[in-house]
Amino acid sequence: MNFPFKETRKKILSGDFSGLFRPVKDTGFIHPSEVAKLFISIPPEKAIEAFKSFQTEQELKVFPYLDVQLQKKLIRSLTKERASYLLNALNSDDRTIFYSSLKGIELSNFLDLLDDKNRSDLHKLLGYPDKSVARIINTEFVTISREMSVGEACSHLRKFHADNDTANVVYVVDNNGRLIDDVPIRRLVLNDAEKKVEDILDGYCTTLKITDSMEDAVEKFKEYDRVVLPVTNDDNILLGVVTIDDVMDVAEQRDTAEIQKFGGIEQLDYPYVKTPFFSLLKKRAGWLIVLFLGEMLTATAMGYFDKEISKAVVLALFVPLIISSGGNSGSQAATLIIRAMALKELSFKDWWYVMRREILSGLSLGVILGAIGFIRISVWQNLHWYNYGEHWLLIAFTIFFSLIGIVMWGTFSGSMIPIILKKLKIDPATSSAPFVATLVDVTGLVIYFNIAAILLKGTLL
Repeated sequence: MNFPFKETRKKILSGDFSGLFRPVKDTGFIHPSEVAKLFISIPPEKAIEAFKSFQTEQELKVFPYLDVQLQKKLIRSLTKERASYLLNALNSDDRTIFYSSLKGIELSNFLDLLDDKNRSDLHKLLGYPDKSVARIINTEFVTISREMSVGEACSHLRKFHADNDTANVVYVVDNNGRLIDDVPIRRLVLNDAEKKVEDILDGYCTTLKITDSMEDAVEKFKEYDRVVLPVTNDDNILLGVVTIDDVMDVAEQRDTAEIQKFGGIEQLDYPYVKTPFFSLLKKRAGWLIVLFLGEMLTATAMGYFDKEISKAVVLALFVPLIISSGGNSGSQAATLIIRAMALKELSFKDWWYVMRREILSGLSLGVILGAIGFIRISVWQNLHWYNYGEHWLLIAFTIFFSLIGIVMWGTFSGSMIPIILKKLKIDPATSSAPFVATLVDVTGLVIYFNIAAILLKGTLL
């Protein structure tokens, strides 16, 4: 049986919050993430009312899953004492992520709700760059000494450490807090209690530096297939850990931002449904204006060839076909290269390999599309579905060679622009499909009409 989302939502809207943390038949307790989904789907006032009905333990479970806007509204709605307790009791990574979303006076006001230790720790972490792992670090971790026996280590964990997400891996440190190795809990449980901890170490421990970027963290988690990684400073002192759930959030935000940029939209600060209308317009208008001005060059290009068009009106019939083929091929190439660079498959040094490959691909794809265009004109002419005139064969060859040239130019442009932007330290995603399409539209017309001028000279032109 699935979670009864609609039924529970109706209860919340009617003011009945009693079922949110009670067992659901056949499914057990509702997970906090499901509660968060419910809250997102209802008016904020109702969500705040429901949240206030929770016990403290329930609040701590649900709060990290809520979006930032609702989190801020909730904190403002609580008494100072209750808000202070909630923020101080959060896991350190959830607390850091929340405060990283605040700025200016809002940040200062919310910092006043923390105790001295948490405020001091947060000041240190917020001093690191926005995209560093310091912004997602969890400072609650489990440590033991290499001189302990397995039995002593297990007793130490039960006595001094709480049951939380970071307890799946235990870290072996020296007297100065320097990281020696990591030990999965299973290795402690499955080994003899009398065996020394140092005897079960494998001597290999993958780490993150506190100054590493979140992108570095995502790549390391993927490369080493880990669920948690330790974070150290330059002296190898263990500062905290980063868990897979936070890294997955980072990867999702990164991919979302890239997709938005690739579609010609500035990165949204909040989810689509939470973004204010005029803010959404602002994010979309910038690129649309730039692209519109770029497309105006298409009209300029066509105006430059108005004599050719007036002499051979039939050429205008194929303009949409020509420019769309070039834009589509360019967008394909840009998508492939941007994704390959994101996955570290390509770098700037591979530009020559990419250029050769894409020119060959463009030639092959151009021949395929050109042949289809040639056949289409031939069939329509010979079946009398449309009369292209006595020089229809030359027109067919014009379309054939134009498509080859334009598709080759499209794949070349679409593949090289992201690489050049990467070299200039600009996000390759900004070479979005609309941008590439606009560029190829304008230049494609120039290629088309120049080929037409060569092949149709002395006949139609």
